[in-house]
Amino acid sequence: MAIAIVLVLIVVGSILFHFLSPWWFTPLASNWDQMDNTLIITFVVTGVVFIGINLFIAYAVFRFRHREGRQAAYEPENKKLEWWLIGLTSVGIAVMLAPGLIVYAEFVHAPKDASVIEVVGQQWKWSFRFPGKDGVLGSVNPRLISFDNPFGLNPDDPNGQDDVLVQSGELHLPLDKPVRVLLRSKDVLHDFYVPHFRVKMDAVPGVLSGFWFTPTKPGRFDVACAEFCGLGHHTMRSAVIVEENRAFQQWLNAQTTFARSSEQQGGTLSALAQKGRELAQARGCRGCHSVDGSPGAGPTWKGLFGKTETLADSSTIVVDEDYLKTSILQPNAAIVEGYPAIMPPYDLSGEELDALIEYTKTLQAGAGSEAESSE
Repeated sequence: MAIAIVLVLIVVGSILFHFLSPWWFTPLASNWDQMDNTLIITFVVTGVVFIGINLFIAYAVFRFRHREGRQAAYEPENKKLEWWLIGLTSVGIAVMLAPGLIVYAEFVHAPKDASVIEVVGQQWKWSFRFPGKDGVLGSVNPRLISFDNPFGLNPDDPNGQDDVLVQSGELHLPLDKPVRVLLRSKDVLHDFYVPHFRVKMDAVPGVLSGFWFTPTKPGRFDVACAEFCGLGHHTMRSAVIVEENRAFQQWLNAQTTFARSSEQQGGTLSALAQKGRELAQARGCRGCHSVDGSPGAGPTWKGLFGKTETLADSSTIVVDEDYLKTSILQPNAAIVEGYPAIMPPYDLSGEELDALIEYTKTLQAGAGSEAESSE
């Protein structure tokens, strides 16, 4: 009897929680209602099954409780019941799947007036690319990816010269303007997820995927990677800033174009620092350490050399050549406070260590060095 009462209370409590907890009602983008309506249909179907099964169990526990002189009848098969269960299950699955397919079709087919942006995932950060005044994104080739060309743009494609490159970790978007998002990955599987907007899509290496939406409210909204992509997966965060079109245009005009970044590349670094720069790209250091002050899985290299850092054990240390060498060869020996212990040890020669350290010395805070500006 007590079990039957508990089951009934669980059903009643679940129904009340569903209707009194409107966690999905956040109309921040054009497609939020489609996603939430699809979720509600799923909740209704699974909720009916949940209620039916639990109430049936409660009824069975009460109705067929143990009594002296009563014995259960043995019935190994019931074809009529089996057909009813197969039919109802099939209908329930179809009702849940069909709306999702319809919503997905609308989710990936953008309107003709939607502006285009590209989101690029790599361990462990997001980068963004906007078309320039021509409104067309330039072609890319993974073989062209380098330190000076992190997006892999084709330098011979005139459409790519005015492309706007954003590696600051923030994506700015204009309010009430449809946006088509193109996704690609430079290394492993990632997932671009903005929960407030109900947008989520995998970024697959070698595959161009995408979706669209229209942000309808200004504000700052979190971006996360929803696909496990390595040790620094949890640090792969970013933000979408939705603002009025005038503020958006001001921000966009302040960003660097591909042509401008190519012009800024030059021989202003010493040979040793240039080797360190190339080594940082080849060894994947840039995946965790930015050179422009933006956050990452590890401390930014901008202004790092000579800086006093607080370590995980609350002690402090000045970042000098000895500390950098130790951090590269034995990264867990002295971890900076607030950063995870995910960096693997690197087996580098003395010359390679000197080159990396020389490069970090060029990235002074507030200095407009070639190494920094070319990013």
